[in-house]
Amino acid sequence: MIPLKPLLPASFPAPLSPLGISQFFLCSFFLMLLFLHFTCCSLCPVLHIILWLCNCVTVFPGKGRYGEVWRGTWMGESVAVKIFSSRDEQSWFRETEIYNTVQLRHDNILGFIASDMTSKNSSTQLWLVTHFHELGSLYDFLQYSSLTPESCLKMCLSVACGLVHLHTEIVSSQEKPAIAHRDLKSRNILVKRNGQCCIADLGLAVIHSQSHDYLDVGNNPRVGTKRYMAPEVLDETIRTDVFESYKQTDIWALGLVFWEITRRTIVNGIVEEYRPPFFDLVPLDPSFEEMKKVVCVDQQRPSLHNRLHSHPILSAISKIMRECWYQIPQARLTALRVRKTLSKLDHDSDFSIEKLKQDI
Repeated sequence: MIPLKPLLPASFPAPLSPLGISQFFLCSFFLMLLFLHFTCCSLCPVLHIILWLCNCVTVFPGKGRYGEVWRGTWMGESVAVKIFSSRDEQSWFRETEIYNTVQLRHDNILGFIASDMTSKNSSTQLWLVTHFHELGSLYDFLQYSSLTPESCLKMCLSVACGLVHLHTEIVSSQEKPAIAHRDLKSRNILVKRNGQCCIADLGLAVIHSQSHDYLDVGNNPRVGTKRYMAPEVLDETIRTDVFESYKQTDIWALGLVFWEITRRTIVNGIVEEYRPPFFDLVPLDPSFEEMKKVVCVDQQRPSLHNRLHSHPILSAISKIMRECWYQIPQARLTALRVRKTLSKLDHDSDFSIEKLKQDI
């Protein structure tokens, strides 16, 4: 049985259950402060008090590369609380900055609730509170779940939709600069109950606004995941002063994510075990030099199983993958082109299924 732990400093008294009248009004007051906070500033200094008043209890499900992730209950809904250590402050600050200054509300981007900086046992804790998705990351999901071609297409399309929203600058009363993720991978994508995905972890993101003529790369010493790095990142030829360069590296990684998804898709009764990209070419934790040799020198790509070509959906996605993996960054597809191709494929697939039902 997994133990329950309060997401609060030990000095807090145990919360009352059910909430008394005084606590109800106090909770309402703090919720009002939270609303005012969202419209005025970037951090949420009263968040942990609100969570306590609303009987937030957490379960510790795991520990990621850059922090612990807890499950909490807030206002009757499950939330995810990612706790960064002070040494990962830049990642937390960058993600908080982007969520608070950018119009990022989208079905395929992880929903942001609040962030906070607090103290526990004389050490600083940095919290990022988001929507909770019980199926976990795409990486975890693919370990134990296989897909139909239709559910595979749905997943791939949802990731592409999220990436298009990130990459697109919106110029209107609700402005949104263009954003490149820079660490897109299956561990940074969450699976929703409806079978779609949402993109998470914006700690390395790059912001660009053509209308305001600025490029904000951030100040984070952390680098992306070597296994998912594009050739121009590995051989250090990437144009770091050109925003399009960062978008093109996202497309490379997108193709690798699609490869992971298609590998777990059943075709003709056959499905492969989950494996990470380049599993047969590099060790579990490859070095820069090992990845550089495979991707840049030998110009190898993940192999595509013959069974994928026997199904129209998987065959089309395989073609997209190959066009995401061009050595020359400018030759790769854009996220918008990927989304449009998959949307048409989804529409045609739905039409074919409906026609088949009518014929029957």
